[in-house]
Amino acid sequence: MARATALQFQRKIGEYQHRARREPVEITRHGRRELVLMSADHYDWLVAASRRTGRTAEAPDIVVDAVRRALMDSKRKRHSQPLAPRSKS
Repeated sequence: MARATALQFQRKIGEYQHRARREPVEITRHGRRELVLMSADHYDWLVAASRRTGRTAEAPDIVVDAVRRALMDSKRKRHSQPLAPRSKS
């Protein structure tokens, strides 16, 4: 994700608008993330994705198996235990 300070964004708004069509741009103020500029298509996709929720029990076996095989980030050691197999009902 591209990053810009609020001042950089104000000075080169056209450049960051163009960049936001390709990838989100994080805008910071006083070193803290304040805004994220993204294309309307990306925003629409995020809104639609947030509405597509489902229960794990309803997930296809291929998705559950992929999650089970996935490696966790080493920073998340407390979650490093493998998932137990799902019971077939």
